[in-house]
Amino acid sequence: MYKLLVKPNCKILSLSVILYLAFASGMYAQNVRDSLLRISLFKFSYAVQVPSGDMAKRFGLNSAVDLNFSVKTKKGLFLGVNGNFVFGNNIKETGILDSLRTSGGFIIDQNGLPAIVRLFERGYGASVHVGKLFNVLSKNKNSGVLVYAGPAYFQHKIKIDDVGRQTPELVKQYKRGYDRLSSGFGFHEFIGYVYLGNNRILNFFGGLDLMQTFTRSQRSYDFDLMKADTRKRLDVLSGIRVGWILPLYGSTPQQYYYK
Repeated sequence: MYKLLVKPNCKILSLSVILYLAFASGMYAQNVRDSLLRISLFKFSYAVQVPSGDMAKRFGLNSAVDLNFSVKTKKGLFLGVNGNFVFGNNIKETGILDSLRTSGGFIIDQNGLPAIVRLFERGYGASVHVGKLFNVLSKNKNSGVLVYAGPAYFQHKIKIDDVGRQTPELVKQYKRGYDRLSSGFGFHEFIGYVYLGNNRILNFFGGLDLMQTFTRSQRSYDFDLMKADTRKRLDVLSGIRVGWILPLYGSTPQQYYYK
């Protein structure tokens, strides 16, 4: 008799747990889609950028990777910080090492052999931003068109890679006289679309990424120019950025649990 009473109770308990979890999961998913939530967002992205202004005289098309942390409020406001790394191998200002070349166009290393010297673009930037999410083109109230802007810092240089490190004129301290390191402050803007999936797995964004910075040379002397570069620069980057989002949701509204 005791066994007959226990077995039905276990089955009922198991079924109740399954139904409860399914119901709670359904309520939570509905909440993500139908309610404006406070969400912390980690964003990882890649961009292809076109330089303009003074930067177009030095570099061509480049790439950039970005790490971003933002907080979206229940009213759709975005507050965030951003860091990026810019890289490329399209160097237009190629004459910086001409003073080291022989009449045959070679740079000679310490062994008397032609050195292999390659030039790359490298840059780093950081910004803070404030923006707004407009819920359009999606039933999910936490998705839509995102617009933000804010102050930015950016620096860039020509990386000189002396393969094998056999050229005395291009040891670390001398490279600084050729690398054109420049930096300054400006503005960073983004306009695009953010999608936060109801299942919390498919979360992405993409759009137009812009940055304008007023920079100056950070080197006291350029060897090839035989003087300091004191010119003021306007460096502009415009590109298409796409990325993946890791959302961290806050607690859900209690009314969904008491319905």
